[in-house]
Amino acid sequence: MATYFDVHPDNPQRRTISTVADSIRGGALIAYPTDSCYALGCQLGNRDGIGRIRTIRQLDDRHHFTLVCQDFAQLGQFVHIDNDVFRAIKAATPGSYTFILPASKEVPRQLMHPKKKTVGVRIPDHVVTQALLQELGEPLLSSTLLLPGEGEPLTQGWEIKERLDHVVDAVLDSGDCGTEPTTVIDFSDGDVEIIRRGAGDTSRFE
Repeated sequence: MATYFDVHPDNPQRRTISTVADSIRGGALIAYPTDSCYALGCQLGNRDGIGRIRTIRQLDDRHHFTLVCQDFAQLGQFVHIDNDVFRAIKAATPGSYTFILPASKEVPRQLMHPKKKTVGVRIPDHVVTQALLQELGEPLLSSTLLLPGEGEPLTQGWEIKERLDHVVDAVLDSGDCGTEPTTVIDFSDGDVEIIRRGAGDTSRFE
């Protein structure tokens, strides 16, 4: 049964955030709010968590997982970025964007696209997510909480708790968050390709 945490949206309780971070380090899979919509998250090396995300969302091995990072310095440890791409991403973060980039050796192989050796990265503009990332001290391996056969992500913490009670370990609820997934921009081949139009404005990349 998932533990339910009611978190203040502007001043998240330090003790609660610390408890959740400890549970992630201990192998927990969580559902948490972001600036686009809810996501599923676990620690990078958590094979069980990765497997559960794949099962919940019915994902194949071509799915791009996302490393949700606290800041640009952290993001730069996990992907290769040239100067032009650096400037473009820097100008758009933090925000509701996911960027597909070549993965560095710091990224576990099971998280990379099997052929392209790429991974998704993002820096969210959300108080609760940022507090959790700061406490955790490392990125969260994440995937949008979009269930198979459903057109829109789940947006209410109580509903997530009700529907995923036996497949996630914790649900963080800080009230309303976005209902639209991130905009996904692929920089992996050197050119800009808009993979998904979502919450982030695409005009800067067109």
